[in-house]
Amino acid sequence: MLGRTDSRLRLVVLLGVFAIIGSLLGLRLAYWQIGQADALRDLAAAQVLTPNEERAIERGQIIDRSGAVLATTAYRDLLAAYPDLMSNEQRIAVPARLAQILGLSGQQADELAARFTSDRPYVVVARQLTEAQSDQVRAGLADGSLAELGLEAHPVRFYPNAGGSPDTTLASQLLGFVTQDGQGRYGIEQASQDVLSGDLGATASTDGSTTLPTEGGTVQLTIDASLQLRLEKELYAAWVADRAMRVTGVVLDPYTGAVLAWASVPGYDANDYAAVAERSPDLFMDPVYSQVYEPGSVMKMLTAAAALDEGVVTLSSPVLDDAKLRLGSNTVENFDKKGMGVIPFEDVIANSRNVGTGHVALALGETVADASARLYAMWQRFGIGDLTGIGLASESAGIVPNPGRTPWQAIDLVNRSFGQGVAVTPLQLATAFSAMVNGGTLPHPHVYASIDGQPVVVPDAAQVISPELSDTLRQLMIHVVDAGPNYAVETLIPDYVVGGKTGTAQIWDSKLSEWMPHIYNHTFVGFVGAERPEAVILVRIHQAEPSGRGVNQYKLELTSNELFRRVAMDAIDVLDIPPLPAGAPQQTEEPSVGVPSPGRPEVDATAPPMAAGR
Repeated sequence: MLGRTDSRLRLVVLLGVFAIIGSLLGLRLAYWQIGQADALRDLAAAQVLTPNEERAIERGQIIDRSGAVLATTAYRDLLAAYPDLMSNEQRIAVPARLAQILGLSGQQADELAARFTSDRPYVVVARQLTEAQSDQVRAGLADGSLAELGLEAHPVRFYPNAGGSPDTTLASQLLGFVTQDGQGRYGIEQASQDVLSGDLGATASTDGSTTLPTEGGTVQLTIDASLQLRLEKELYAAWVADRAMRVTGVVLDPYTGAVLAWASVPGYDANDYAAVAERSPDLFMDPVYSQVYEPGSVMKMLTAAAALDEGVVTLSSPVLDDAKLRLGSNTVENFDKKGMGVIPFEDVIANSRNVGTGHVALALGETVADASARLYAMWQRFGIGDLTGIGLASESAGIVPNPGRTPWQAIDLVNRSFGQGVAVTPLQLATAFSAMVNGGTLPHPHVYASIDGQPVVVPDAAQVISPELSDTLRQLMIHVVDAGPNYAVETLIPDYVVGGKTGTAQIWDSKLSEWMPHIYNHTFVGFVGAERPEAVILVRIHQAEPSGRGVNQYKLELTSNELFRRVAMDAIDVLDIPPLPAGAPQQTEEPSVGVPSPGRPEVDATAPPMAAGR
């Protein structure tokens, strides 16, 4: 009989061992469940709920004032290849066929072929195919000419509207673009990145709360897509006709400051921004608000505002316009090298006389310092030298010397009275002219109507000049169009009232330290309406060289006046601006200087003409 192999002692020892192990496991479990509970919860959240970088959050849309889509999300195929699954023959044939589909040749085709020679399991061939390219790849996979490829749909930023000039998208410089990493660059895309990009979520905290992913919000602009397209077409026509470096335009609501359209030609194709970056990255900059220039005689309206406000002149005050104004060793001349003699102040502005304007500027104060301070103060009231607050990156405040810091000499005062020696943005000028014609309030220019469904609150406009002065300045602008040389023929619109001021400014070549010969900046700023101004329009033709010389040395194929009229007629049509009431007097060309017209005061022959000094 065999003896027993177990024993009570052995059983007790085993039970003791198990009890110790169980106790240790229990202690360890308690340690993890209680002592490390928070850390474990965070670790689990990090593993399970961290943001998924591959998840596609759809970027929000940008729409115009009526809801038309300006920027949206489209899906384009990423083309991937799996070389490790290909035969040797396929590694030769497939990249050759893909080069044809993608339009690659030479070195680019060779580089593509080299990527198929390895045993890599995954190669990105192209990140964004066109729809036609995707269709060709699918056809090749179907007929066997292509193999071991994959098409992966990815969201991309898409600008669906063609611009007003070839190979551009609508409002390209205003909108900007989005890079492949989802970052908005320039314009609205950059300024509204946080709203448009959405939120990937990731979200778990120690209390167990989570943040769900959210899609991008919608940004609605004040611009009208139809007017924007027409503006771009008009600017393009002027750019071609005048052989200009650029042509820029802005259309504002003079009461609210809402931007109805703005553009600069040439623009670019925001759907192909990478190619633009290689070829012409300067096209990304928007000169409407980020670049300054010397505007020339449009600034005479601000000098007129200061002189009328100070009571230095009235519209009918006689002003001496000599051929030359000598200030020490400096001489100021009119563009035609002639003087018009004693003429009403309104005709000094209408005929854009530098010398007459210089006399009035010098008369603003008892001293040059006093006169300079008064002119500069009027500039400040109209926002010249300050940011408009448009809400876009890289806005320029201009180059506006403060006479309180660096005293102006007499020549500085006179030059700046007609827009030389001071640099502004087109947006600043359009805003200032809005205040001149809207009753005297300086609007806050803005391009945002709503953000994510919430209306954008715009600060109230500040009263910067009296309604009476605004009315006088508006009448002066009408007189400029009626009486200026060839202005009426180029500018008047039947059944509507227009007014404004031109500027033809020399351009300083900083490299050569001299004025560019026969190359100028041409500007017109004005308004169109019937019973009141309905739109303020600025057009600028950059660095254009007139074809004529002598008396025609400033004449362009398409003048700034004519360009203004064409844009104004587009605005009338798109914005449905009502005409003058039936039977109302039509705005007509006034007789030449010196011949009184109805409603236009004659020069007071008994009063001494204004010359230098107050």
